[in-house]
Formats: sequence, structure tokens, C-alpha cells
Amino acid sequence: MAQPQKIRLGDLLVSNNVISQAQLESALSSQKKSGNKLGRELIAEGFISEDQLLDFLSHQLGIVKVNLDDYKLTSDISSKLPELQSRRLLSMVIKEVSDKYEVAMADPLDIFAYDEISRILNKPFDVVIAKQNDLMAAMDMVFRRSSEMKGLANQLEQGLTDSSSAAHNEMSVEGAETPVAKFLQTMFEDAVQVGASDVHIEPGERELYIRLRQDGVLHVQTKADPRLTGPIISRLKLMAGLDISEKRIPQDGRIQLNILDRQVDLRLSTIPIQYGESAVMRLLDQSKQMLDLDHSGMKPDTLLRFRRLLSGSSGMVLVTGPTGSGKTTTLYGALNELNKPDVKILTAEDPVEYRLSGINQVQINSKIGLSFAGVLRAFLRQDPDIILVGEMRDQETVEIGMKAAMTGHLVLSTLHTNGAISTASRLLDMGAEPYLIAASLKGIVAQRLLRKVCENCKEPMKVDKTQQAIMQSIWGEQIKKISFVQGRGCTHCHYSGYSGRIPIQEFLEIDDKLITALQRRDLEEFAEAAKRQKGFKSLRSCALSLAARGVTTAQQVMHVAIG
Repeated sequence: MAQPQKIRLGDLLVSNNVISQAQLESALSSQKKSGNKLGRELIAEGFISEDQLLDFLSHQLGIVKVNLDDYKLTSDISSKLPELQSRRLLSMVIKEVSDKYEVAMADPLDIFAYDEISRILNKPFDVVIAKQNDLMAAMDMVFRRSSEMKGLANQLEQGLTDSSSAAHNEMSVEGAETPVAKFLQTMFEDAVQVGASDVHIEPGERELYIRLRQDGVLHVQTKADPRLTGPIISRLKLMAGLDISEKRIPQDGRIQLNILDRQVDLRLSTIPIQYGESAVMRLLDQSKQMLDLDHSGMKPDTLLRFRRLLSGSSGMVLVTGPTGSGKTTTLYGALNELNKPDVKILTAEDPVEYRLSGINQVQINSKIGLSFAGVLRAFLRQDPDIILVGEMRDQETVEIGMKAAMTGHLVLSTLHTNGAISTASRLLDMGAEPYLIAASLKGIVAQRLLRKVCENCKEPMKVDKTQQAIMQSIWGEQIKKISFVQGRGCTHCHYSGYSGRIPIQEFLEIDDKLITALQRRDLEEFAEAAKRQKGFKSLRSCALSLAARGVTTAQQVMHVAIG
């Protein structure tokens, strides 16, 4: 492509009747205050859409408009134009063909950007046009700070010698500008940028693995020399106020950081393993607005029934599911709704994940005898209206919680079970008396999180014979009528085919039939009565409904069916 000529975009749009002269003058006036380019200002003012503008420029300039999802972007190709320049110029190398590159630009009229790209690439290139937000998302995916982390890891490795002791290595971890501090800062920035929920640091015999959990799935972020484990773990322990000399026992702590202008809490857990200490950090973004139940993903009928339980003045409501199924998020949403000036709310949590204004939250600390059961006993002397117990872990906690629920308190808690129906069996196994369960338990929400298909690259898929047979054995012939989908993989979903997660829930209200079954300890009768309850829909059915609507995949449905 020849170098773009300097043209007046506004005049061109007016002369082609895309915008009016009055709209141009209004945008030019606003542009003086905002400093935006004219195209962005016209879009911000609502005079033209981004698609309209790109289609117009594509036609006028003879430049191809592209969808970046159609390209397999890699850091090897895109880094030909370094990240700093790519972000500043809103341009990105997306393809290399024989002796030239293909460069996507948000503004192909930017002559200065064109000149700088020519100078950096020092090789012919064709310009294509892409949406600005798509370009920025692609940059976030490709420029994952991996090279920066590798460079910092190399710096750390150069400071290590085979003869250097771990104690000597750990002496240099305290400064804020040390390579290990910069390495961790870069690691956290990358984790926050991609929306990771956890960071795992795992030393092996030959390599140190750092992995991120995104949408419930672990991905390798980087690998390094295993000798870096000592300095990295020691630095984290210092930040969390833990004992850096103690490596034989697990330790837990908390770190508060400002990452990419966000206030982030990190829950740190260390544990000794075969080749050193492993650390896992849960990232809690305190700047995120607290989830409310209207945006929790609950179906309207389930939400209505759940709210009815929450409006009661007494009784126990349990949210159940495996680790990472969103139980705590649902309960925080409930607390956020119940939090009123005339209501006293106390919570016992391990750990306190989000700090809620107006609610009295207690951090469990078994080392000093501050257990769930002990805190729960103390709560009853604090005149509460609502009590949240982070988890029902033992018989004592269950019984105290149930007695509190019977004496005029609304008690919310979580339990690890596979479904709403199996909750009764779990409570009995924990030693709770049937009469206590029947008298106190008002309702159960069982929850899972399913990965959502990426809307940008969703396409039909064919289910293989094995999956078809398994699903048919569970759901019957209706499986044959469902057109399943999958994600092809694109920049928006980091080529995973999935983007985000959605909850599914079983909801069970404890009615007279269920109470009778509980009092008799008849779990089979309990299960049959639950399945017959009006409005009850199993997790399996919910998962299949989402797949039928094209929200999730056959693989995710299988996870619920067999898990």
C-alpha cells in the first residue's frame, strides 16, 4: 500500500452525506476539549457508528476491513512491532506473507503512525483496518508480558550460582526495586489483565511453573529456573507478614496491592512439597462492584423463591457445591441485598474475601481458638438478626447453626455437596440430628459454574459417538434434537473457545413431605419427594437447557452429568 495521503476526514464525511455540517462542527468543538481524534469523537457523540466509519474508510481508501478473530495471532509475528509502539499507534502486525507484513490499524489516515511503522519494520507492509477495541483486546491477548517476565527471570537466574545458598539468595528480596519484586509485579499485572482468579507457583525438579486459573481452567503463564523458588516465595512471605525461615509447615496470609490502578487483595497459601514450597494466591479485586442477585445468573423463578427464603426472620438457607462453584459469590450477593440500617448482620468467614460496609465480619483463626463453632456461640450474645457462617465444616458448627436458626435468626451458610438432594445425606453423615435438620432447614441452593461458549467464534459442532451415547443414557432421545455448539478460538477468548462462566442452580424448598422424610431418616423418600417438588429442576437439566440455547458446550454438560 502506498503511504496514506493527508485528507480531511470531516469534510469527506460531510461531502458524502454520512454526517451533517452541524454534526461535524459539534464534534470539532468537543474534540478541542477531549483531545480525541475526530473519528473517535464522532463515534462518542453518536453521529456515526464505528462500523459505519470503518466501512466508509475501507471504501474510500481501498483498504480491507478485517475481523481479527479470523487471524491466528501470535507473539512471534505481532512483536515485530513492539508492544509499546503497537499500543501507542493502535496498530498491530497480524500476519507475515513471504516478503511483507499485514498491519491492522485503527486509523489508516494517521500518516505519522504509518511512517513510524515503516521505520520499525523496515520491510514492506499492507495496511488493513480493524476496530479499535478489537485491536486493544488482541494486544492484551498477545502481549502477555511473557517476554518481560522471561527477561526478569533471566536477571534473577544470572544472580544465582550453584554454590549460592538459599539463605543468601533470600537476603536480596526486600527492596521494592529488586528483580524479584519487579518479576512479581509483572506477574500480578498479567494475571489481573487477563482476569485470572488464582496464581499458582509450583517448583518442579527441573523447572518452576507459574500458572494462572482463568474461567476455572489452569494455563501456564511462564516457566523459570527452579532455584528462583526461594527468593520468590520469601518475597511473598515478607509481603504477607509470614515467617520466611519456616518452610516445613503450611502458612496463610494476605497481601494488599495496587495493580493496574485497581485495589487487589491476594490470599496467599504456602505448602511444602517435594521440590520446595508451593504458593497459591487467590486474587480478589476490591474495586469491582459487589454482585447483586439480579445479576447473579439465577433464573427469574429460582431468584423469586430464593428471595422469599431470604425475607424470612429465621431458618437456615444453604448454598452447596464443590470448590470454585460460586457459593460465596451468591451469599455475598444475598448479604448485599439484606444489608439495611435496621438489620444486624454478623459473618464468620475463613477467610474474609470482600469487606462489606455495615456488616460485622470475623476472620476465623483456629490457631488462637477462634473456630467457626466458637465464633457462632459468641454471635448469639451479640443480638444479630442474620448470621453468615462461611462453611459448615463439623458437627458442632452445624448443630449450633441449626439451633440459632430455630431461635429467631436467619442463618446462611455453605456446604460441599454434589447437589441439593444429597445435602440431607451429608448433614446426617456429619452427625446432625434429623429433628434439628427438619426444624431449621428452609431451603437449599446447589450451584455449579459452566464455561460459556465465546460469542465471537461460536460455531456448530458434531458430538462424537461416545458423548452421544453417554448423554442419551442420561437424557434420552431428546439429545438427538439438540444442535450443539463450540468455540473455534479467537483473540477474544485467548483461543480457548470459551469466554466467561454462567451459574446453574438446583433449588429445593423444604416442605412438609421433605420434613416427614427427614424425620424418618428416609433418604430415598426424601430424594423422590424432592424430584416431584413443583419447580424443581436438576443441575443436569439446567446444563442441557444452556447447551440447547447455544450458551455452553456438550463437554460442559458432560462435566455436570458425570461429575
